[in-house]
Amino acid sequence: MLICLISIQICMNNVLVTGANGQLGGALKLIAKQSQNDFLFFFTDKQMLDITNFESVRRFVIQNNIHILINCAAYTHVDASEDAFEMANQINHLAVKNLAEIAKEQQLKFVHISTDYVFDGTASVPYLETDSTQPVNKYGLSKLLGEQAIQAVNPKNTLIIRTSWLYASKGRNFVNTMLRLGEERTTISVVNDQFGSPTYAVNLAKAILQLLPSIQNKEVEIFHYSDKGSCSWFEFSKEIMLLSNKRCTVQPIDTKAFPTKAKRPAYSVLNTQKIQTVFQISTMPWKEALQECVGEILS
Repeated sequence: MLICLISIQICMNNVLVTGANGQLGGALKLIAKQSQNDFLFFFTDKQMLDITNFESVRRFVIQNNIHILINCAAYTHVDASEDAFEMANQINHLAVKNLAEIAKEQQLKFVHISTDYVFDGTASVPYLETDSTQPVNKYGLSKLLGEQAIQAVNPKNTLIIRTSWLYASKGRNFVNTMLRLGEERTTISVVNDQFGSPTYAVNLAKAILQLLPSIQNKEVEIFHYSDKGSCSWFEFSKEIMLLSNKRCTVQPIDTKAFPTKAKRPAYSVLNTQKIQTVFQISTMPWKEALQECVGEILS
């Protein structure tokens, strides 16, 4: 089995990162290379390590003396989850239960990434970690079931980090889609009645690496992390076109004019004060973060 290892200096902690080929996994690889830290990273994807297989993960953890587990693996196809719920549930729920049980058995620090889509979107102020969850689509349900499985197992030193509207310079995401459409079309229509906080994967990766040494909790803790501020998908699109100097005009439309198989929450802005206070983490304004990402893509 080929495992991607990154060692910066003499390592004190072995870190397993699942879903390493995704947006956040890729950002963690980048930050790990650039940062001076005391971690030895094992980056795996689904071909290298099947997280739905309890014994395979357990064996990997033991053989490689893993101390910290960061789960970036997820089934993130929101619309496809409506028809492929079994797949979404397998990866976002049952596999997460496996990881929680292994984290508890092996006394690992465990960081699991969840989503703003666990909320129904009826709020008018940013969601707190303690607010009631009620997903409006099956993707959100599968992620919530994963959260609940972790809480039921309740391994020590475990964090669930909910994030929102994640994007990166590479991969399939809203920013890259808009940049492609900006090249192909002169006009596009984007919904203007769904609000959230765009989050640059690099910023979330930096936050995770910053908080790892400070994790010390007896009960599972939930935190919210996103870049600062909020916008609609329309406003997000306009900023992408502006920063990339595309001549494509973005027109606002209502959600009802753009039907999708899965319903989206109308408002899923996250309150990030808790993670900022507990771990002394600062957040970057979303427009500044987007400028960094677009600059990286176009460079």
